[in-house]
Amino acid sequence: MMHPTNKKWLIWNFNIRHYIGLYLFVALQIVSAAIFAQTKERVLESNNPKIIILGTFQDGGCPHIGCTKSCCQTIDTTKKVVSLGLIDPAVKLKFLFEATPDMGNQLKTLQLFAASNTGFQPDGIFLTHAHIGHYAGLMFLGKEALNASKIPVYAMPRMKQYLENNGPWSQLVKLENIILQPLLDQTQFTLTPQLKIVPFRVPHRDEFSETVGFTIVGPHKKVLFIPDIDKWAKWDKDLIKEISRVDIAFIDGTFFSGEELNNRDMSMIPHPSVQETMKICENLPASEKSKIHFIHFNHTNPLLNPNSSAYMEVIKQGFHVAQYGEIFEL
Repeated sequence: MMHPTNKKWLIWNFNIRHYIGLYLFVALQIVSAAIFAQTKERVLESNNPKIIILGTFQDGGCPHIGCTKSCCQTIDTTKKVVSLGLIDPAVKLKFLFEATPDMGNQLKTLQLFAASNTGFQPDGIFLTHAHIGHYAGLMFLGKEALNASKIPVYAMPRMKQYLENNGPWSQLVKLENIILQPLLDQTQFTLTPQLKIVPFRVPHRDEFSETVGFTIVGPHKKVLFIPDIDKWAKWDKDLIKEISRVDIAFIDGTFFSGEELNNRDMSMIPHPSVQETMKICENLPASEKSKIHFIHFNHTNPLLNPNSSAYMEVIKQGFHVAQYGEIFEL
């Protein structure tokens, strides 16, 4: 039996640590809020469109369900599934690329950065394909959660048909929580007076829909967004040429190498490794390499650790690792 004096000491010690931890947490929140406010003020200074990185993780997020490795032992509020926010301050509109399971948090962040006419609702959502990290967040637009009203959801033909003909997504269509807007491969359309969007097909595991990437065209810069693709050699386009046509490229960086997963057949998840992509681009001039920002990281990817040799290798070779909260003016 524990002596009463020891018990009191343990309780006192626990309370001290608890309050110190609480004070540190509050202090960090205050500092974060101040930095966030300064960033927001800077973002709204210009009427040029901007992209905000709202997530960088692969579909399963982090902590990844069932993972007992060190990568998933802590909770970090910046660890969100891959998504881009797009705002056009000139017309006070905001858009979301990908409807992730983290969409509630991501929309809140997007709302804070964008002076929008529609409050919490985005003015449009663009979907790349029907894998859980990229469309499952649509469930929060239904009557169980936001009960949204007529949010435009931009989708390719198979993706559109999948949402129309399968529950619970079909209920969103029926109740007009969402209004599906058809996309066509390699067909540019005007989103706002300052923004144009071009969807294009990429090879991937297309069980329920096709998979696309997007080119986002602003008044001064073009952005390439390809979060998911199979090997670059399977694509009918040349990666080097496509990078030359844009100013910023957010591309698939799911795995740094093929050695990260020792319990899965990598041939069944054939993403191009970061090492493979860097090899393809090794002879590019520094100006072209610097366009590339790897994104869509599996929870095992060493690039998530800025102190890792993998991270340092990527930076040394002139590439970038996408970070939550980064802002790019278009």
